[in-house]
Amino acid sequence: MSESKGGDLRVILADPLLPDGIETLRAAPGLAVEDHTESDREALRSALEGASALIVRSRTKVTPDLIESADRLRVVGRAGVGVDNIDIPAATRRGIAVLNAPAANTQSTAELAFALLLAAARRITEADASIRAGEWRRKELRGIQLSGKTLGVIGLGRIGAEVVWRARAFGMRVVAHDPFVSADRASDLGVELASLDELLPACHAITLHVPLSEENRGFIGRKELAAMRQGSILVNAARGGLVDEAALAEALGSGHLGAAGLDVFETEPLPADSPLRDAPQLVFSPHLGASTYEAQRQVSRQIAISVRDALVDGDYSAALNAPFEAEDRDGAGPIMDLGYRLGRLLAGLEDAPPSRIDVRYGGPRDGVLGPLAASVAVGFLERRVDPPLNVVNALSIAAERGLEIVRVRTQAVGDYTNYVELSAASGRARGRGRSRGGRGMVVGGALMGSRMEPRIVRVGTFRIETEPRGTCLLIRNRDQPGVIGAVGTVLGEANANIAEYHLARRKGGGQSFGVVRIDEELPAATLRELEDLDGVEEVRQVNFD
Repeated sequence: MSESKGGDLRVILADPLLPDGIETLRAAPGLAVEDHTESDREALRSALEGASALIVRSRTKVTPDLIESADRLRVVGRAGVGVDNIDIPAATRRGIAVLNAPAANTQSTAELAFALLLAAARRITEADASIRAGEWRRKELRGIQLSGKTLGVIGLGRIGAEVVWRARAFGMRVVAHDPFVSADRASDLGVELASLDELLPACHAITLHVPLSEENRGFIGRKELAAMRQGSILVNAARGGLVDEAALAEALGSGHLGAAGLDVFETEPLPADSPLRDAPQLVFSPHLGASTYEAQRQVSRQIAISVRDALVDGDYSAALNAPFEAEDRDGAGPIMDLGYRLGRLLAGLEDAPPSRIDVRYGGPRDGVLGPLAASVAVGFLERRVDPPLNVVNALSIAAERGLEIVRVRTQAVGDYTNYVELSAASGRARGRGRSRGGRGMVVGGALMGSRMEPRIVRVGTFRIETEPRGTCLLIRNRDQPGVIGAVGTVLGEANANIAEYHLARRKGGGQSFGVVRIDEELPAATLRELEDLDGVEEVRQVNFD
């Protein structure tokens, strides 16, 4: 342990950091690094008293009680990507910035995914095992050539994009599925965009690069595996749980799939009774995506630089959590919250991925367009990209995905003193305030009263006033008798309690638009039942919380 000098800011290492990172921190003026990698929990808690920064890997759990013991903590740095072991809300409430090293393992993970593809295609592990067993099965171990084949890439984030470059270098045609990547971004990468239903049967190999959530657990199940091309290859180096492992074992056993490569699993380590252990033509690796010296060296150096910059220069641009709370920074908080909820609304209404979102603010506050635009990006992208996502990194992530967020300051609209409007558009910007391509959905909101409470006041061409909270159904229908009653009947039969029902219409006998707040989200079957009602044209469900 190094002793801190008087006045130095103490940086606590709870988990090991490679020398590159430690040297970067020790070279910074005014920082003292203390090694507590061998300390128990109570000793770590004691060491955090008066400390300015804590650096962890995945082993140390940064819980609310640990945070409470750190009376002067300003930064928690995660030497890695995932921050599941850090209670970010607890850190944010204390004004503690949470940093990570998001790009450090991109190359290594992309390389491993492609290595699994190559090993599966050429049956490398099987060939190795046969030689070690004294065999020479040259005629039997015939693989497939990747050049000239079609690779399906599901998810075009950092790692997915790197896999695309490698596939193209091998002479492969690449088809990608990512609902929130624009045609312009796909063109830049040299890939063709397709729906999942189109991609599955068209590809000789498919690789997954999407985050895991409760919504997409088992994303590749029996139905999707059956839709894949006979003899094709599946690779997953993204997240365990994306693939139905029992269904994959069956598809390999039946010969429907030619091979698979897995680096991640539903349960890790892989259980002894997993059906995957007996599946043929399956290449395993034990979650080695970031396990290269280069990746770990970059992780250590990147987190050290981010912690140093935060403590020494006050630069929190690498923070994952919001740099300020709602009540801070000149009242920007309520406007940011409104922007976030409008972003959630726009995401629920916009099917085609836009290349641009215009964020218009009409009101008296200066300096809010930047954080407002970031909040809109968080709301729009939140359920569609790898976490963590927040106002600090949302705009850069949007840019990576080919989504331009344009900020426009306007005059106040009508009686609204703080008005925010979002409009989605396809095509790239052309000049100031102009876009090539069609204008998509428009949504608007305002802050009401002295408490600046958020309200939705515009959806498309409809004017409506409703509070954006909880779960809401957005129903567009013909303006005819019986629709509201029929909707109520379906919701009643589904045991869905209606909290509020707001209705807007253009003119009698034309179209109507309803916002129905319910206590819990509805299953897909109930949404389809609502859409099948006479007079109902479209039903969308949006959760604002």
